[in-house]
Amino acid sequence: MASADPPGWELPLLLFAGFRTLIDQLHAELATRGHPDVRPVYGFTMQAIGFDGASTSEIGRRLGVSKQAAGKTVDRLAALGYVERVDDPRDARSKLVRLTPRGLDSLRQAAEIFDRLRAAWVAQLGADQVRSLESSLRAMVPGAGYPVDVPGWFG
Repeated sequence: MASADPPGWELPLLLFAGFRTLIDQLHAELATRGHPDVRPVYGFTMQAIGFDGASTSEIGRRLGVSKQAAGKTVDRLAALGYVERVDDPRDARSKLVRLTPRGLDSLRQAAEIFDRLRAAWVAQLGADQVRSLESSLRAMVPGAGYPVDVPGWFG
């Protein structure tokens, strides 16, 4: 007797496709709002930098990549005007990477766009179904917080 359930491999592919759909829509809209150069890895990197800034080594640890890989991404973000390197007030020998107003603006706009994309899912699926999906995912995802180490994980 055949099972009515889909094969197990379909679940991770559907989750990834949903993630990819949202990320692609986000970046298409960010481009129209003045941030055409922002790529997914840049968003994860800016999240890893945070509002307080971070060293390149710390960014690499948070992303799950080498300090050198993090440094290359930071270099590109600096060239695009999203981050800056400043003296670290805790260690005069080190530099701190901080978000610039342009970087902060891209994160603020991304948050607005994600709210709009979620609202589109609610319009399509219904509020109860979206809340149920989110609740179910929270129950299945271990630990607290949201990982930003996707670049390292896929690398």
